[in-house]
Amino acid sequence: MRLQWRVLFPILLLLIGSSPATGWRPWRNQNPNATDLILGGSKKYEGSSDLIHLKYHMGPVLTSNITVYPIWYGRWGSAQKRIIRDFITSLSTPAATPSLAAWWKTAQLYTDQTGARVSRHVRLGAEKNDRLCSHGKSLTRLSVQSVIKSALTAPTRPVPINPKGGVYLLLTSDDVYVQDFCNNVCGFHYFTFPSIVGYTLPYAWVGNSAKLCPGTCAYPFAVPDYIPGLKAVKPPNGDVGVDGMISVIGHEIAELSTNPLVNAWYAGQDPVFPVEIADLCEGIYGTGGGGSYTGQMLAGKDGATYNVNGVRRRFLVQWLWSHVLNYCTGPNALDQ
Repeated sequence: MRLQWRVLFPILLLLIGSSPATGWRPWRNQNPNATDLILGGSKKYEGSSDLIHLKYHMGPVLTSNITVYPIWYGRWGSAQKRIIRDFITSLSTPAATPSLAAWWKTAQLYTDQTGARVSRHVRLGAEKNDRLCSHGKSLTRLSVQSVIKSALTAPTRPVPINPKGGVYLLLTSDDVYVQDFCNNVCGFHYFTFPSIVGYTLPYAWVGNSAKLCPGTCAYPFAVPDYIPGLKAVKPPNGDVGVDGMISVIGHEIAELSTNPLVNAWYAGQDPVFPVEIADLCEGIYGTGGGGSYTGQMLAGKDGATYNVNGVRRRFLVQWLWSHVLNYCTGPNALDQ
């Protein structure tokens, strides 16, 4: 029986390229430029450009309460899991200024064709553990979807199927390799194919780079040897790999909320390679950010670097593009 084009087309899109998250990392073809560091101290918002045309393409955004379902692939420590759980919970929980919940307000500016906004409610859903790596320790983009299917169809405690507000977050441990990991990709998001999973569900993958490429995907908590002069900063939760994942997780959840089926909010003419609200603010973590400079971040009394407060913890997340303001905004920007 011949597969219909509507089944083959999304698979071809995934094989060609599926909206990888490539928030600024020190890729080998990017070198620090001294002029990037010469920035006015009065600059409050970065990335403003009349050349950026973020458009709405009439697809859905996540207006219902968002539930994130973590799938822990490989071996994870309990402390590592708590950091990521606290991050997800903090997206909707008030905290000290500057807060992660205030950062999420930028995502809430985005609406669907009825005017309904991205939900302000993000909660932690049921979790699934796959400690033995049932699909192996080297995954392709298509086999990532098979891992999600296994979590949804597990004979005991399967992850709920939630097509209305569910976000399925596959997290791979530091000894698992995913296609293109460390090679310009630290995480990506897309949607599952009914031909593989049985449902169309928004999902994201983010990997722990601690052993494979911390200087690339855990930047700035680790730096690559081939860029002289860069110094790593202290991670706020004491785990280089997991603290590095946090920014990528935030990147992916923000883009999933505003472009879950890759037909809603993005810039550019090609939906195969959309430029989304986190892509537009690559590498910007604070005032003055741009190019290879992260911007002005905060330093705790313990010497750790962060830019937002969450529930019981601090985190470092990149800023998001506001289509209303037409520049990248950080936490509390909409209140000022």
